[in-house]
Amino acid sequence: MDEMMRGQRGWRELAALGDKINKFTGMIEGLIWSPRGSGCHEQPDDWAFEEGPHSDFSGPTSGCTACVAIIRNNQLIVANAGDSRCVISRKGQAYNLSRDHKPDLEAEKERILKAGGFIHAGRVNGSLNLSRAIGDVEFKQNKFLPVEKQIVTANPDINTVELCDDDEFLVLACDGIWDCMSSQQLVDFIHEQLHSENKLSAVCERVLDRCLAPSTAGGEGCDNMTMIVVQFKKPIGSTASADENSSQPEPAGADSKPGKVN
Repeated sequence: MDEMMRGQRGWRELAALGDKINKFTGMIEGLIWSPRGSGCHEQPDDWAFEEGPHSDFSGPTSGCTACVAIIRNNQLIVANAGDSRCVISRKGQAYNLSRDHKPDLEAEKERILKAGGFIHAGRVNGSLNLSRAIGDVEFKQNKFLPVEKQIVTANPDINTVELCDDDEFLVLACDGIWDCMSSQQLVDFIHEQLHSENKLSAVCERVLDRCLAPSTAGGEGCDNMTMIVVQFKKPIGSTASADENSSQPEPAGADSKPGKVN
């Protein structure tokens, strides 16, 4: 996605979408910028005419994180890029299945500095408070480095664990939640809510209400919040042999890491 959106074809598609929406709402003008303006549609749709993934092209600087969980038989595969997080509840204990990609992590810091960036006040180049993301192309402009070695990369960590009958539910949430609650606090809160509420969407609403700041003055609870809860049916059962690359997670905590991150 990064490769595509940094080239002209991606921006032409965004511009075309903006034009269509603008005809109906009149509200999108100026929000989506095309490097070649209205004439961009006249360019052949061929990669040979792209400016390329390592050009000096600069455009909008927005970006997003990605945290994905896939269940295959009795295996759970989690891929993460950014500071969204995946947590599993096993017998009431919270286990982090992803690692928050923050600039002060040693591996992230090393990549940032080698790519020509710097860290100030816990932020990449004094601006971005996470070190991996889709988009944020202003931090991916080094022509001499592959995508995984740029100041900010979308390259994910991948973690595979075996599910068991002790697993109760899975949570995927963005940093707006984790800024307000630790992994264990969230797992405890969800357990408490499940005693009186069977509808998972209602449980998510209660979590958001719990995290929401009383005012917009700033601080915790003012960030955007996205959350998904997946409750496992019992029993999980083992329908496939254990994969030699899978592992068991370690309890969430200040120094804990996922069981295995590739």
